Amino acid sequence: MIQLSASTCLLGGLLGLLLIAPVLMAPTPPGLCTALKTLNDSLSHRRRYMKHNFPINYTIKVHNEEVFRLSNISRLKLKVEGLEELVLQRLWFQVNQGVLKKVIRVLPERHPSRSYTAELESRFRDAEGVFVQSLPSEVFQQELPERIQDIWDRLTEEPDRVPESSWRFASPKSLLDHFLHTMLCLFRDCFASTDDNHDYCSVSHRRKGRQKDVKPES
Repeated sequence: MIQLSASTCLLGGLLGLLLIAPVLMAPTPPGLCTALKTLNDSLSHRRRYMKHNFPINYTIKVHNEEVFRLSNISRLKLKVEGLEELVLQRLWFQVNQGVLKKVIRVLPERHPSRSYTAELESRFRDAEGVFVQSLPSEVFQQELPERIQDIWDRLTEEPDRVPESSWRFASPKSLLDHFLHTMLCLFRDCFASTDDNHDYCSVSHRRKGRQKDVKPES
């Protein structure tokens, strides 16, 4: 009876993977691309609102993991065998949810960047909602790879239980730069045009983006 139960559970797990596999390989849904392009439009103004409206060298306290760069994505792909892009996309939403909350938290009601950041967070939540609704619930019940789960746990730890060594300081502008560059990498099929040869996950593309923001295909 125990063997039958174990076999049944194994079969159920395999069937679940077979059902989820096409979702993992599918292109980004059009509705999510629309929401992310709207986010991209807002992020094109980040220099004005996140640099010019702040004191020189102004920084805020964030989790180490919230400084989420293209290099973090590359390292995770190298160190976690078979890491699905969908898992990184889930992590991207979790990371930047915290980033936006921390930026808003330091802004007084009348700060010139307050309304911009609040609108950005609203558009981010809209994109997250589309992301969640576009996937079967089984996707979110799948166990995360251990390394990803460790990052997730640190991001969701109660602040007063986080050791001082797990915090760092970063400028709002740099956080939104990473927000944008990692979005373009993880959801690149939403932004690449038919004649686009750029690798959105490469450091060279990030450097080019410092001079000219990405203009997605309409």
